[in-house]
Amino acid sequence: MIAIIKYNAGNVQSVQYALHRIGATAVVTDDFDIIRKADKVIFPGVGHAQSAMQYLREKGLDQLLLSLQQPVLGICLGLQLMCKHSEEGNTDCLGIFDTDVKLFSSAELKVPQIGWNNIYGYKSVLFNGLSEQAFMYTVHSYYAALCNETVATTDYIVPFSAALQKDNFYAVQFHPEKSGTAGETILKNFIQIP
Repeated sequence: MIAIIKYNAGNVQSVQYALHRIGATAVVTDDFDIIRKADKVIFPGVGHAQSAMQYLREKGLDQLLLSLQQPVLGICLGLQLMCKHSEEGNTDCLGIFDTDVKLFSSAELKVPQIGWNNIYGYKSVLFNGLSEQAFMYTVHSYYAALCNETVATTDYIVPFSAALQKDNFYAVQFHPEKSGTAGETILKNFIQIP
C-alpha cells in the first residue's frame, strides 16, 4: 500500500493518477497510522516552503516523516522540505538532506524554470533502466544545491540536485508524474524498492 501525504501543498491528485496509470493503488491521507503502516510513502508538493513547514509542524507530520523506516519519495516541494533550510520564507526544513534550498538568480533566464530538463549522473536505483540525459518536467524557482547526497544532477543557471537520496529517503526536484514514460520508470523503480 502506498500513502501519499496530504498536507496544504497541492499536486497530490496528479501523483495519485500517475500511480494508477502504472497499476499501483495509493491513498491520500494525513492519518498517522495509515502512513506508518504503508509499504511506501510519497511526499509531494507544490506551494510555499514556509506555510507548508508550518502546517507539517502544527499537525506533527514533520516528526512522523522523520520517524519513517519504509522508502519515502519527496517530489518538488517535497524534496525542498527534506533539505536543511530554504531561502523561501527563510524556512528551517526537515534536515534529512545536508543541503540548502536557494532561489535561482539570473538576469538572462526566466525564474521560475518551467519546462523540460535533462538529468544525468545517476547514482540510485530510482534510475534503473533509464537512459542517461533523460528529460523530466520541472516547475520551480528554488533549487537544492549539490551535495554528497545528490544522486542525479541537472542544470539551469547553475548545476543543482535533480535527485537526492539518504538511507530510506529519496527525493526528486522534477515531476515524475508529468514526465511521460521516463517519469513512470522512476515511479515504478520506487515502488519496487524492498
